[in-house]
Amino acid sequence: MPKDESKPEVSKNDHRAIGEQLDLFSFHEVAPGTAFWHGKGMIIFRELEKLIREELDQAGYEEISTPIMVKKQVFEKSGHWKYYRENMFYFDPFDHAQGKSSKETYALKPMNCPESTYVFNSKIRSYKDLPLRLSEIGRLHRNELSGVLGGLFRARQFTMDDAHIYLRPDQIQDEVSSLLKLVTKVYAIFGFKPIFYLSTMPEKAMGDKKDWERAETSLQMALKENRMKYELKEKDGAFYGPKIDIEIKDSLGRSWQLATIQLDLVMLPEQFGLAYIDEKGQKQKPMVIHRAVYGSFERFIGILLEHFEGALPLWLSPVQAAVLPLSEKFAKYAGEILKELRHAGIRAEVSDSNETLGKRIREAEVKKIPYVIVVGEKEESGGFVNVRKRGSKDNLEVKLAELIANLKKEIESKKL
Repeated sequence: MPKDESKPEVSKNDHRAIGEQLDLFSFHEVAPGTAFWHGKGMIIFRELEKLIREELDQAGYEEISTPIMVKKQVFEKSGHWKYYRENMFYFDPFDHAQGKSSKETYALKPMNCPESTYVFNSKIRSYKDLPLRLSEIGRLHRNELSGVLGGLFRARQFTMDDAHIYLRPDQIQDEVSSLLKLVTKVYAIFGFKPIFYLSTMPEKAMGDKKDWERAETSLQMALKENRMKYELKEKDGAFYGPKIDIEIKDSLGRSWQLATIQLDLVMLPEQFGLAYIDEKGQKQKPMVIHRAVYGSFERFIGILLEHFEGALPLWLSPVQAAVLPLSEKFAKYAGEILKELRHAGIRAEVSDSNETLGKRIREAEVKKIPYVIVVGEKEESGGFVNVRKRGSKDNLEVKLAELIANLKKEIESKKL
């Protein structure tokens, strides 16, 4: 019988325990291997989405969205139906008009790449259109065995910050260089230092050897151009192209592979008949870069929760400030402060329970709330607030406007 993930036996530093403690998500046997995201967890999800979207908008990406469910022909064409079917969810819909199952088999997509080609092929593309950067925050489904499911780290439903970049051979180096800068910039926000691995042509490879040599040289030059040290993994590339894998180490010293910059010389271009018109009016086959920065949002959030032990940076914290009235007498003043904080875009809540102030402060600490604001008679009469920052024992008395300005500055800086 599958293990009940709704009550995981885990250590206090496990992301599942932190998720329960901070009310971020839960797991239930009605959907094994799939997280039920709570309101506070979705705040983290949305902030990460916002960050990557802002970066991609600046980098000239077009965001697309493709269907979660498509006919199996898509995956027959890509080759996944033959080699990956046991890891897919698929079914024959019941035709109510005919009173029997449909002749068509449908599948929930386990990856976004085959479907992005339909967007590329939706019209004639010119060499001037390239590179065409198509990003997609897509929800995917993979039929993982119940024994390998592990919270957010190994799930049956997850969300990828995917992108497929269609480009000419002469554009590879510049595009990969831009991707390396993007990954490094995003990871630095979380304090991660990337480690790079270049994988080259395997024994059983498809495509022209000259294309492989040119592609590998372009990847090497992009790494050197950005002065990035890398380890060479000879003959470890995919059968359809070389790649750069990117790992990070968390605060516990564990290595995680997150981003991949995978060059596709033949698979998508040939299987889906991709073409662009060159400057001579001739059809040419583009190359494709498959890439992700976070990888899976779920897995990335799990890593962050364990890396920071739940104490997320201010900009990413679901609740950024807790307002604690000294007693019920000051609930109105606390409500006014809450209103001002929320009006300024700061995520705040009031803790006005009947518990003692000390117990409410400890509860805010357990919830890893970055700032605790205490208000009583002195604060109300003086028009200020008493603030304590997470991890500090010092209380500061400041005007609310000054506090708001400082919080907004810290949020915008994404300071760790």
